[in-house]
Amino acid sequence: MSLTSILAADAIENAIKDCQAPDSFNSKKFFQLSGLTKKSPQEVKDVFCILDNDGSGFIEEEELKFFLQRFSPGARLLTDKETKSFLSDADDDSDGKIGAEEFQAMVLS
Repeated sequence: MSLTSILAADAIENAIKDCQAPDSFNSKKFFQLSGLTKKSPQEVKDVFCILDNDGSGFIEEEELKFFLQRFSPGARLLTDKETKSFLSDADDDSDGKIGAEEFQAMVLS
């Protein structure tokens, strides 16, 4: 399964363009622009599984750096500041990683 089987390619492109500058990534805005906030809970979980690069059931800080590249291979890496902010926004149980439920809650809230 690919992200474009869930999200429109042009919506992904618009979301990536919006945060091209370093330290301009805003997860809530990205989720809205990409169309993810309009998807069903199952579709959001499907996206989570694609983003969970190592299949651990969690998105760790190292995987978050490559978040934008999972949507578009030519996209930039997230900065350390963006990565830490994203992690703290989503990591409700403070275990240092984002689980599927945490990701779903963040996207759909």
